Amino acid sequence: MARVVVNVMLKPEILDPQGRAVQGALGRLGLTGVSDVRQGKQFVIDLEGDLDADRSAKLEELAGELLSNPVIEDFTLTVVE
Repeated sequence: MARVVVNVMLKPEILDPQGRAVQGALGRLGLTGVSDVRQGKQFVIDLEGDLDADRSAKLEELAGELLSNPVIEDFTLTVVE
């Protein structure tokens, strides 16, 4: 069994209104020194069987086309053993 974690974040040059709202709230709630907050999403995919090169390539493709919007988002794919 393999576990793959895909983290998706807005590209640095894309405005993140939710991150800005959280940043403001953190300051109002007493957490000082917060210079930036970016929000994202995470997908945890559990696979039956081994993660071979073909499955890994397919996951990379799907993360770029289905799980993220390549115009405004970046993603990282991590295999958890």
